[in-house]
Amino acid sequence: MLLFILGVLIILVGLALSIGLHEVGHLVPAKLFGVKVTQYMIGFGKTLFSFKRGETEYGFKAIPLGGYISMIGMFPPGKDGTAGRNATTGFMQSMAQDARVASMETVAVGEEERTFYKLPVWKRIIIMFGGPFMNLLIGVLLFGVLLMGFGTPQASTTVGTVSQCVLPSTSARQTCQSGDPEGPAAAAGLQPGDTIMSIDGTPITAWAQSTGIIRQSVDRPLTVVVKRDGAERTLTITPRANTVAKTDASGAVLKDSSGTVLTQSVGFVGIGTVQELVPQPVTSVLPAVGAQTGAVVGVIIHLPQRMVDVWNAAFGSGERDPNGPISVVGIGRAAGELTALNGVPVVDKVYTMIGMLASLNIALFVFNLIPLLPLDGGHIAGALWEGIRRTWAKLFKKRDPGPVDMAKLMPLTFAVVIVLGGMSVLLVYADIVKPVNLFG
Repeated sequence: MLLFILGVLIILVGLALSIGLHEVGHLVPAKLFGVKVTQYMIGFGKTLFSFKRGETEYGFKAIPLGGYISMIGMFPPGKDGTAGRNATTGFMQSMAQDARVASMETVAVGEEERTFYKLPVWKRIIIMFGGPFMNLLIGVLLFGVLLMGFGTPQASTTVGTVSQCVLPSTSARQTCQSGDPEGPAAAAGLQPGDTIMSIDGTPITAWAQSTGIIRQSVDRPLTVVVKRDGAERTLTITPRANTVAKTDASGAVLKDSSGTVLTQSVGFVGIGTVQELVPQPVTSVLPAVGAQTGAVVGVIIHLPQRMVDVWNAAFGSGERDPNGPISVVGIGRAAGELTALNGVPVVDKVYTMIGMLASLNIALFVFNLIPLLPLDGGHIAGALWEGIRRTWAKLFKKRDPGPVDMAKLMPLTFAVVIVLGGMSVLLVYADIVKPVNLFG
């Protein structure tokens, strides 16, 4: 239990740091560009702890599910130059006007030029992109540590498992029974931990080499030299014929015109490899980040269907997709289960934990760029639209249309918040009653 709690705390601290640095990504350029920032907060709800430095209050709030910085003048005043409301204002209009009031009420006399909405478009984009960009940098850094410091799991030439019997690839059984033919490797005395040095005089430097030789040597005795406890031993192993599905170069199973899986007979001795971490060059980092970014984009594009699947799993008999969306509760639970696993080396646990935090930051980067308020992408989209309008007006010598009134989108923003809140509640519930099984 203590290890479980430790894992949860580690991932929560990592998440809090990621959120805090995300907000720093907004805070630093905002201050550099002269915008007055009144608050820098981690979390939402009631303030638990805060202190003031200069004109900015820094603190932590009760619900650690995000963070924000509060800049004065996020929305421009109404067309009449005020942010007030009147008795004839409808519900939709009142939401926009309330947003203007909240945005401008902290603007003191003489601070009008320090408002966010008066900044040039490019400065506003830098401020709003700064948060997601910080998550991207964290993700790149963590993937660098993961790939260059630890490496990627690759098959080694060390034997990890030895099958005691031969089972056809089409068999549903995973355990041996009386009458099953003995595994050739087990019969020859091969043991887990043995390192294959050569086969029939061919030096073995990669697991794929040994696999290729074995598959082509049905019923032909092979002289196998292995290293065990620092000493070399010579064994004789005769691969047995085993029926497996045919695959192409990419590993896809081949079928005939009727849809029947094509099979072939290959040599089999019944051994599995030990996976080891092989450090990668710096050039591998950005492609890995790109692949993870693409995976997150794919999840977001198919999010409606993914949420239906989550609903069916939470309230039905289906299983959760390990590559599907997951809440903070699910991430914390997975981290706790990881640290509590027995028999898993500490290095492997640290590797997986870093991978989780790296993937989480890439997810925050992509998600925050969705062009909808209240996400950063919504503000970026509004600034871009304003830039297009003003450029168009300047080219055709028309009157400056002025700043885009993003406050008018508050009803849509309210709807987005409701939808995101509903999805969050569903994911939290699903992660409690039907958690994703990441570790078997």
